[in-house]
Amino acid sequence: MQTRNPFIDDLTKMANGAMGALSGVKDEVEARVRDQIAKILDGMNVPRRDEFDAVKAMAAKAREENEELRKQIAELQAKLGGNGA
Repeated sequence: MQTRNPFIDDLTKMANGAMGALSGVKDEVEARVRDQIAKILDGMNVPRRDEFDAVKAMAAKAREENEELRKQIAELQAKLGGNGA
């Protein structure tokens, strides 16, 4: 958009250029921060989400199996106790 005042036109061009440069800097900073976070997490040996979900499912299944075994043990103890043993 051209105006009659070249000074305003020049300021507009400078502002547009500065905004473009800032946008590029912002993108570069975000990329570097993501890279640094990835390096930190790799060094921490943090499990991936799918690994966490698999272990969580195994733990839930183990708890269910343990509860079933407790019931069976209680039933066997009741039978043994009832026979005078």
